[in-house]
Formats: sequence, C-alpha cells, structure tokens
Amino acid sequence: MGSAKNSSTAARKARVEDMRRAERARERRNRVLVVAASVVVVAGLVVGGVVLVDKQSDKKDSVASGDAKNSGDSGHFTTGKDGVRTWSGKLARTHVTTKVSYPMHPPVGGNHNPVWLNCNGDVYTEPVQDENAVHALEHGAVWVTYTAKAKKADVDALAAKVKKTPYSLMSPYANQDAPLILSAWGHQVTVKSARDPEVDKFFAAYVQGRQTPEPGASCTGGAMK
Repeated sequence: MGSAKNSSTAARKARVEDMRRAERARERRNRVLVVAASVVVVAGLVVGGVVLVDKQSDKKDSVASGDAKNSGDSGHFTTGKDGVRTWSGKLARTHVTTKVSYPMHPPVGGNHNPVWLNCNGDVYTEPVQDENAVHALEHGAVWVTYTAKAKKADVDALAAKVKKTPYSLMSPYANQDAPLILSAWGHQVTVKSARDPEVDKFFAAYVQGRQTPEPGASCTGGAMK
C-alpha cells in the first residue's frame, strides 16, 4: 500500500515537473517570437522613416532652392479702433534655414526657421533671431519687444508679466518704430507703457488666441538665444 502511494506521489511530481518544463519552453518560444517580431517592426520603421525623411528632405530642398530669403508674405497692415494692426493678406509658413527678409519689424508671420524660440515665459536680454521667434508666434505666443528708448520700469514690469505667462516671450529689438511693441501671429500693437490697458487686452486675446496656426504646439524644447 505504501509502495503504491509513493509511486503515485512520484508520478504526480513527475507530471508537475513535465508541465513546468513545458511552460518554460513555451515562455522561451514566446520571447523568441516577440523579439523576432520587434526586430521586424523596428526594421520596417527604420526603412519607412528613411524613405519619409528623404521625401521630406527632397521637398524642403525644392522649396529652399527658390527665393528662401523671401518671407513669402503679401498684403499690408490695417489698424483697428483699438490700435491693433492686423495683417491683411498672406502670411507664409514654410520652414527655411536661411535668413528671411520680412516686410514688417518685428515680423508677425512668414517663412521661418524649423526650430521655434522657447516661449514659455522666456525673457531674453539679447536680441533673438526673427526666424525662430516667428515660429514661436506660429505656436500661439505673444512676443514683447523693446528698444533702448523704453523706460527701465516698463521693461521690468513687462518682463515680470512675461515670466508668469506661458506662451509669451520678450527680447530687445532695435529695428522697430516704437519703444514698446507687442506682436502675435498676424497682429501687432504699440503700447505707451507697461500700464497701458492694451497690454492686458492683447495678452488676453492673442496668447493661444484664435489667430494661432498651431494651437497647443510646444513652447519649450526649442532654441535658446
């Protein structure tokens, strides 16, 4: 009786061990299949990515082979009762890697660098590249610019406002007609001081406003000047 019981226990243990070995074998086969499938997928993505990049590169090259320095803009400003100037006409949006000649200063749109300027409340103490700043405007940022004629108190107050406002940036800009200017994609206003009521109105209307070509696009991870 005892011998039979021991035999049954041994047989059961043997079956359990066989099942465990089979399960381990299945797991090994599954891992091999998963790895193999991953390699195939990655290889396909790499090949597809190379083809896509080549096509995009060809497209960009064909665009850049033309007059890449031209902003691609056409039209003119019209001024509203509130003093906000709105660009009436076309604002191009082609990515170029060359310097661009804009018809307005600061520019409110047009062909621009593929890399945007960081605009997450960034205050720059040195002039920035127009081409990168325009890309930030495309993402819905308001750009505050000032000349050496601007009062330090106004510059400091506007800098404080920018620092606490995502999708805004500020920088000195020598080549503009007034000491203090606020710009957004397709819109621009001259303000008399940091206390000008138009400052808050402009921020409220144009930070990620309806004029934004790419709402929600990042204002970080771009260029720092």
